[in-house]
Order: sequence, then structure tokens, then C-alpha cells
Amino acid sequence: MTVGRSAGAENPSGLRERKKRRTRAALLRTALESFITKGYEETTVDEIADAVEVSQRTFFRYFASKEDAAFALQQMMERRFVEALRARPAEEGPFDALRNSVLGTWDAIGEAITEIVPADVHLRMLQVIESTPTLLAAHLRRSLDVEEYVARLIAAREGLDVDADPRPRVAVACFGGVMRVAGQLWVRGDDPSLRALRSLTVAHLDHLAPALAMDWRGTAASPTARDPQGGDAA
Repeated sequence: MTVGRSAGAENPSGLRERKKRRTRAALLRTALESFITKGYEETTVDEIADAVEVSQRTFFRYFASKEDAAFALQQMMERRFVEALRARPAEEGPFDALRNSVLGTWDAIGEAITEIVPADVHLRMLQVIESTPTLLAAHLRRSLDVEEYVARLIAAREGLDVDADPRPRVAVACFGGVMRVAGQLWVRGDDPSLRALRSLTVAHLDHLAPALAMDWRGTAASPTARDPQGGDAA
């Protein structure tokens, strides 16, 4: 008689995958916490690996470099954003597709991030990126690469030649600029939640079209705007 596997038995391949996910998460959490407390340049791969009790070789199975670990959460969000953009309805305009994709990504990914690190660690790591010249340069380079990829994706959605029609790149550049401004304000703020970042981004996106189209000299600023000297805007 053939004896089948018991209902509670684990699939060996499933156990291996779960162990890999746990190891990667532990390495990432340790790396980010060390970058925050000790400094990115001052942290070595050996120190990260030793803290998790694995070899340097194991670290490099999961991350190509320290920089790869530093941007791992951002890469996760970028992948989800691209997947969401690909799935947006064809009848949706480019700007709405970009907006709905990024907001939908944040709605879906917050729990995935906080399973790896607390929200405040994510915020403080973004502060490290902003204040570390090596990481800031890498961040700007990566942003340009992502924007080019997204511009080509938008052009394909609209049936356009991205190299002949400037609109996809212009739209994505504007969108990316708003995202960077909102992100910088979030990093400087007191609320580290993704909900706060989402609210900031929505507010800034809501002002994008009017800001580009209106006559600023003939339009009163919003009540919360202030002039460069710190007084209320006229």
C-alpha cells in the first residue's frame, strides 16, 4: 500500500523558499539599520553578514552590492508601480494611468514593506540616501533610468514613437518631478507613514495641471503658501 504524505507535511521546496525569504529580509533589515545608525560608507558587507550569522557569499546571493541593499525597498515599489501601470485600462489617459498606478501601489505595498522594516526605518533610510553623496547620485541615476523606461511604456500604451513624439517623456518628467518633491517633503516631515506620503503626493499632483496652465501673476496663491521671506503670500 502506498502511504501518502500527511496533510501537515511541508513541501521541501516550500520550506527552502521561506528560509530564503527570511534570510533576505534579515539581511536587508540589518543593512538598513546599520546604514542609519553607523553610516552607509562606514558599514561593510562583512558586518552585515556577521550580524545575521551568514557568510559574505550568502549576502551576495541576495544583493549584488551594498547599494543594491540600500535601494531594495525602492526597487520593490518601482516593480509594483510598473506592474500596476501595465495593468491600467487602455482607455485611461497617460496622467491618470500614472497617478492611479502610483497611488494603487502605495495602497497595496505598505504592509509588504512593514513586514521587512518598520515605517520609521524606511523614512530614515530615505534621509540617509538624501544626505549621502554616493547614494544621492545613484538615486538620481536610477530615477532617470526608471523615467525613461516608464516613458517608453506610456508611449507603447498610446501607440506613439517615444523618439519622435516628446509627450511621453515630458509627461513622465513632470510626474517624476512631483514625486521627488513630495518625497523630499515627506522625508523632512514628522509623519513616517506611507499614508502621509500618499497624501502629500495627491496634494502635489492635484496642483500640477493648474500650475502649468494658469497665469500665476494674476492668481492668488493658496492660503498656506508663503513667500521666500517667510511671510504670507500676497
